[in-house]
Amino acid sequence: MTTFDDREKAFEKKYEHDQELQFKVNSRRNKLLGLWAAGLLGKSGADAEAYAKEVVMADFEKPGDTDVVHKLMKDLAAAGKPMEDHTIRKQSERLVEEAKKQVMAEVR
Repeated sequence: MTTFDDREKAFEKKYEHDQELQFKVNSRRNKLLGLWAAGLLGKSGADAEAYAKEVVMADFEKPGDTDVVHKLMKDLAAAGKPMEDHTIRKQSERLVEEAKKQVMAEVR
């Protein structure tokens, strides 16, 4: 019985660890996406970092990535640089690999 309990605890711990890593990767991807959009908006330095933080926080409004995409679409359109959602999603897909690399480098 204890072997089964130990295995169950190990699986739970691994699941928890995997979920935490996924959260960190998503947050890092959103930050990178925010920095990318900040560049399109003409922001740099502290302004770009602050904007990227806004993008990260936007992800907590609703489940999924839709809230981030809508924020970026709205902000880019307001700046006279409209962009379609599929373009933003494609950039997000490109940035997820970089986010994974950065997060994994921090974990080690």
